[in-house]
Order: sequence, then structure tokens, then C-alpha cells
Amino acid sequence: MARFHDDKTYQSKLIPVDFSQQITPGSFEHTICLLIEDHLDMSVFDSRYNNDDHGRPAYDPAMLLRVILSAYARGFTSSRQIEQLCRENVVFMALAGDTQPHFTTIAGFVADMKDVIQPLFTEVLMVCDSQGLIGREMFAIDGCKLPSNASKAWSGTHAELSKKHKKIDRAVRRMLARHRDDDAAGQVNDHVRRAAEEKRVASLKEASAKIKKFLRTSTERRGPSGKAVKSNITDNDSAKMHTSHGTIQGYNGVAAVDSKHQIVIAAEAFGQGPENNLIGPMLTQVAERLDAAYLKQGKLTADAGFHSKASIEHCEAQGVDAYIADGNFRKRDPRFADKPRHHPAPRRSKYFAPGEFDYNPVAGTCRCPAGKMMWKRFEAERDGKQYITFTGHLNDCRDCPLQSRCMRRPPKEVGRQVSLLKFQDTNANAIERMKAKIDSRSGRHIYEQRLGVVEPVFGNINTTKRLNRFSHRGRPKVNAQWLMYCLVQNIEKLQRYGNLA
Repeated sequence: MARFHDDKTYQSKLIPVDFSQQITPGSFEHTICLLIEDHLDMSVFDSRYNNDDHGRPAYDPAMLLRVILSAYARGFTSSRQIEQLCRENVVFMALAGDTQPHFTTIAGFVADMKDVIQPLFTEVLMVCDSQGLIGREMFAIDGCKLPSNASKAWSGTHAELSKKHKKIDRAVRRMLARHRDDDAAGQVNDHVRRAAEEKRVASLKEASAKIKKFLRTSTERRGPSGKAVKSNITDNDSAKMHTSHGTIQGYNGVAAVDSKHQIVIAAEAFGQGPENNLIGPMLTQVAERLDAAYLKQGKLTADAGFHSKASIEHCEAQGVDAYIADGNFRKRDPRFADKPRHHPAPRRSKYFAPGEFDYNPVAGTCRCPAGKMMWKRFEAERDGKQYITFTGHLNDCRDCPLQSRCMRRPPKEVGRQVSLLKFQDTNANAIERMKAKIDSRSGRHIYEQRLGVVEPVFGNINTTKRLNRFSHRGRPKVNAQWLMYCLVQNIEKLQRYGNLA
């Protein structure tokens, strides 16, 4: 008969644990302990405490910072999970000094990091620079859109929200009127249905009061152009954003990443989806955290979301060697000539498009698709571009066999008109200069490196660290959470490539 070892599942065993031996040299936890002990100025937390003579002892902020950053590095984002780690995981017991901070203490510490995260991030960045982890040759800027702790159902302009609460009020009045009519008629009601409807009425009244309070106490959000944009009742700093996974209510975490070891040199969370006006703020942060010389030494790459005339001109004014793609970059790249994704089938129109007119910019002449010469009517400037308008001769247009494809109705006083972009010197336009620069062989080679610089950072934060949504509300707190995850990214690089021992 087979014999097995005795089952000692229910036998108690006393295991001695030396917490000082649980932090393995070379690990992330060991690196964060060395940083906090020898390189970071933890006095920034002192102003929070006033318990020298009275009050109970507080948890050491150095201990909380060790625990939280180590938990983030392992992919634990919840304060309740971090509390559980401090009770059950021996490594976190050692990090916490065998204390068990409550999850509300952990959550409150993270929420208050908005006041101190900036100097801590900069100090870690300086350590990375002193360790030679910043190459100063190239950096990439990109954004990562993540949901916020708010529902997009509570979004709308003030006019839309006002319309919504009026609609809710009308629904409540109809339900109450129906109840009164049933009571007056003496009808026997279904008490379960009546209780459910009364609960629904109370919920609708609460929602209406919430909207009214928001409209009364807040001002309308405006976009960069001054146009009213959607506000959000729960978190008015967040915004609706279009992503590859649909529309979300969230924030855009933007980061500037150095190419040598993927160190995040600047990071900020913005409550807006469009990125075409964010190059300036990010370059300002890079200059403040490192120095202005870094901007002129390294090359900047950014995708089409950051492309705008103002951004390109800002880079030129700052002396930044920028490579910013535009929306048609792939269409002009000969390597993608056989890719239907970048060359969709042209839309067919029943009328001739301006491109089908034979325009000679040198001679300043234009012929219609029927081959008839048109006459120059006037020139005008729109959106910083010079246009020239040509008009067909009335007699030519009246008898033209292509009239049905050229004009919506037969001409009476004037022939077909067409406005065309006048020939200009491309060197005078910042956008055209950028197109010529990025379409060159060297420009394409430099821009191709963008993916390998910044995208792995977002993949690490979103997938490995499991930051798939922001848990706090308000841009200052969300920005602190985003910086803490970028801080974890930099500390991991110090662990692998630095030498703090």
C-alpha cells in the first residue's frame, strides 16, 4: 500500500522573520528605500503635521511613500489592496515597518500628494541625470487618454444640462399626477409597483437637484476658441475624449520621454482630448526640470495629434529640432503607397472638384474641365492662405455640354466660379517647412524612432502597472496620480541601469 508524508495542514508553526532581510538588494523595493533615505528631501511633508506636543503619532510619510510606490510597481492600484498587502505580504510588512495603515490613510496620502509630488519627481529626475540615464539626444512627447472617476452621462453644456433637468422635472410631475388620479379614482394599486415608482421619483428629484446646484454654482467651460464645451457635474476638470475604444470621460496623461533609457522627463495630466496646443507647456516643463540647453541638444518627435501651426512655430522660436507628423504623413510616404488604409478610395462627386480645373500658377491662368479659358475675378486671403478666384465666361457655360456636372442650375448672370490656392513660396509657411522636413529620408528615419521611445512607457504604465483609469477627481489630484506612476517608471530604470549602492 502506498505511503505519503503526513498532512500537517492544521499544525501551527512559528517562523522567525527578520524584516531587515526581506528587502532584497537590487530589487525595486531596495531602490526606493535607498532613494528615500539618501536622495529625497522628505521635509516637504513636515508642514502636514502639528502633533509635536498633542495628538497621536502619525504614520511616517517615508514609510507610506515606500509602500504605495512599491504597490504601484507591482500593479496594485487600490488602497484596500495596499492595506491587505501590509497585513499579509512579508515584503510589504518590512516596507511598512510591521504597521498596518488603514486604507483611508493610504487614500488620503495619495490625494494630498498634489502638493509635494512635483519636487519629488524633479529630485528623482536629477538622480537619473547624475547616473547618466538621460541621453540628451532625442525625446518624444505623446498622450495617453484614460477614463476618470466620473460618468459621461453627467456631461453637457449648461444649455444641455438645463434642458435635461427640465425634462426630469416634467417626468416627475407626470408620475405624481398619475398617482393622484389613481388615488382619486379609488383604484386598487399594485403596492410593489407603487413603491418602485416612488423610489424612482425620489431618484429623479435628487438628480434634478444635483444638476440645478451645479448650474447655480459653476461657470460654463470654454474651449481654446472661446466656444462653450461640455462640463461634467461629477468632475468638471475632466472632459469627453474620443479614443480607439470609444468615447470616454477622462483625462489625457501627457509625457515627454528621453530616448536613451525611456526616462520620463516631464509629465502632466490635462482635462482635454485635443493635443495640438500642448507642445508649449511640455517644453516649458522640460526646460524647468532639466535646462534650456536640453531642448536645443535633442530632437523632438511627436505624432499628428500635436501638429499645429502654433506648435511648430513655437518649436522654431525655441530652437527645438522638432519632427511633428501631420495627418497626411503616411499618404505621402512612398513606403505606404500600396496600403489601402493610408490611401482610401477617393469620393466621387457628381460635380467637378477644384482639383479638376487646369490651373497654371506661373502664368496665372485657369481652364475649366471642358478646356475653356476662365478669367481671373479677384484674390482673397483666408486662414493665412492666399486664394485666387476664376470665373467662366457666361456664353461658354450656357452652351457647355458638361454643364450638368459643373453647375447645380443653368447660369443666368455669371458662369462657374472656382477658388484655388495661389502658388506660394513653401519656405514662408511653418507647416510646409515641417512637411518637407519630415518627408525627407532622414526625417522619416528620425520620426520612426518615436514609437520605440514613448509607447513602451505607456504600455508599462497601462498594462504592467494596471493603471487603466484614474481613481481621483479634480485635475490636481489626477495629475499627482499620473506623476506617481511616471515616478515608478523612472525608479525602475534606476533599479536596472543605475548604481545607487
